[in-house]
Amino acid sequence: MEDLVSIFVRAIFIDNMVFAYFLGMCSYLAVSRTVNTSVGLGFAVIFVLGITVPINYLLENYILGRGALAWLGPRFASIDLSFLTFIMFIAIIAAMVQLVEMIIEKVSPTLYNTLGIFLPLIAVNCAILGGSLFMQERNFMNIAEAASFGLGSGVGFFLAIVGIAAIREKIRYSAVPAPLRGLGITFIITGLMGIGFMSFMGIEL
Repeated sequence: MEDLVSIFVRAIFIDNMVFAYFLGMCSYLAVSRTVNTSVGLGFAVIFVLGITVPINYLLENYILGRGALAWLGPRFASIDLSFLTFIMFIAIIAAMVQLVEMIIEKVSPTLYNTLGIFLPLIAVNCAILGGSLFMQERNFMNIAEAASFGLGSGVGFFLAIVGIAAIREKIRYSAVPAPLRGLGITFIITGLMGIGFMSFMGIEL
């Protein structure tokens, strides 16, 4: 249990997709104009990462990896389908994004229209694919650890995009120098938030 909590907290604060690896910056910058849309996209990312990372873990360990098909019998132990990793990971992500898109369109048409093209673009969001690739790289012991990492990564993205959206709403009323208005001040604030999240690296987990 402690390992799961450690993986979850580390994925949120220390290995944050946005502030540690700068993944998913396109959605992070484009959708973070208001808190409402940021919350909607943030929850969508949590759902997609929380589902796709453990599913891709099962794919990697029981179908795609070298020797992963050994459970079918000795003759399959030498089969290596790892060359299909990227396309299978992306296929799972695209399927989950399509599911999220249909749910949001049904539950909240306003949010669906506000997010626009950035909702289906979750399928090609590098933070989503990055979650599965980091899972593959870290060789988690079981699906629970993979799911904990996926959910933590999603929550980390959620905190990042909602945090910057809240700040961007406030700085509309601030005297920002003309050359820095818009993306300029957003990049500066993102850098400062990244430095702030770096302080969590000293935590022993």
